Amino acid sequence: MSAHNPATQVSYLQQCLTSAKRPIGFFLGAGCPMAIRNDECKPLIPDIEQITKDISKQLHDSKDFATVLRNLACDGLSTPNIEEILTHVRGLRSIVGNGTARGLTASQLDSLDTQICENIRCIVDHRLPSNDTPYHKLATWIKGLQRKFAIEIFTTNYDLLIEESFEQLGVPYFDGFAGSRTPYIDIQTIEENDLPSRWARLWKLHGSINWYDDSERIVRGEGGGQNLVIYPSHLKSLQIRRLPYLTLMDRLKAYLTQPSAVLIVCGYSFGDEHINEVLIQGLQSSQTTAAFALMFDSLDNSRNAVKLGQQQPNLSVLTTDGAVIGTQKNLWSTATDTGSLGESPVDVSSGNADTKDDQHVIQPQFELGRFEKLGEMLHSVIRLGPANAWSEDDE
Repeated sequence: MSAHNPATQVSYLQQCLTSAKRPIGFFLGAGCPMAIRNDECKPLIPDIEQITKDISKQLHDSKDFATVLRNLACDGLSTPNIEEILTHVRGLRSIVGNGTARGLTASQLDSLDTQICENIRCIVDHRLPSNDTPYHKLATWIKGLQRKFAIEIFTTNYDLLIEESFEQLGVPYFDGFAGSRTPYIDIQTIEENDLPSRWARLWKLHGSINWYDDSERIVRGEGGGQNLVIYPSHLKSLQIRRLPYLTLMDRLKAYLTQPSAVLIVCGYSFGDEHINEVLIQGLQSSQTTAAFALMFDSLDNSRNAVKLGQQQPNLSVLTTDGAVIGTQKNLWSTATDTGSLGESPVDVSSGNADTKDDQHVIQPQFELGRFEKLGEMLHSVIRLGPANAWSEDDE
C-alpha cells in the first residue's frame, strides 16, 4: 500500500478554504488556546494538568478539598485531574440531601463547587496578547470573502478568545444569544439558523465563562453570583441533554448533514465520547461531507482519532508523521517534493531524517495540527482569492 502524500492533502484543504459555495466549519478544541503564548512564553490558557496544579495550590488550605482528595485516593485515583475532582463533588451533591456524603455536607459541596469553578474562570479568562494571533487570522479569513453559507465555529472551550478576535476585526457573529442588558439564549434562532451568511456562527458546545444559569434561563453577562455554565465534569454527558446543550449539539449534527460540507478539526484529541458520537453520526448521514482532523501529535499518539478515521471513510486524520485517509492508515510519503512545499508558509516541513541502506531519507513533518500553522494557512489562502466566487445574484 502506497504512503500518503501530504502535499495532496494541503492542496485539497486550500481548495476547500477558497471555495465560496460550500459550507465550511471549524471545530476548535483545547489545544488552540494553548498555542497562544503569553509574555513568559507559556500557554495563554494551560492544559488540564496545569489547571489542576494551579487550583490545588489555591485550595491547599481547604479542609473540604483535602477530604475530596482523600476520597479519590481511596477510590484508586491518587493524582486526579480537576475534571475528576469536580465530578466527585457534583456526584456527592446529587445524593447528599440533608445529610452527609463521604464526610461532606450539601453546603460544603456547594461551596467547593463554586470555589473550583471560580478558579477555573480566573485561569481561563485571558485577553489575546496581540492582534496577530491565529484567532485574528481566522477572523480575517472569514471577513475576506462573501459566501453562500455562513462559516460555523464549534468549540468546547470556555474562553472568550474567539469573540475577542471577531470583535476587534469587525466580524459579525451570532452565538445563540439575543438582547442587550441581559442577553438570553434564543433556541428558536439557533435551530432555524436563518441569519445572513456574512454573520459567522459561534457554537460553544460546553458553555462559556460568561454564561450563567439564573434558574429560569441561560443568560450572558457578569452573572452576579449566579451559577456558571458549564465546567469540566464527566457528568457533562448527562448535562449535555439539557437545553441549550442539546440544541447546540444538534446544530453540529445538522451542519455535517449539509451536502459537500467541510469540517476542519484542530486542537481536539477526540477524548469526549459524546462529541465523537455526534461527529460520526453526522458524517455517516452525508457521503459528500468531509472532515479533516488536524492532529498535533503522531499517529501512535493520536489513537482516538486514528481509530475513528479507520472506521469512517470521510474522516481524514492528518498527524505529524502520517495519516488515515479513506480508512487507510499510513505514513507520509518520503517521495514528497519538500522543496516545492518549502515555498508555502504552512503545511509541511522537512522533518525527521532516517538513514536506511546508506541512503538519507527525509520523513515529511505535517504541521497543520499546530493552531498557529493553521492560522498561517488561512492567511495565505486569502491571497489566492475565491475559487468559486458567489454573490446573492446567483440565487
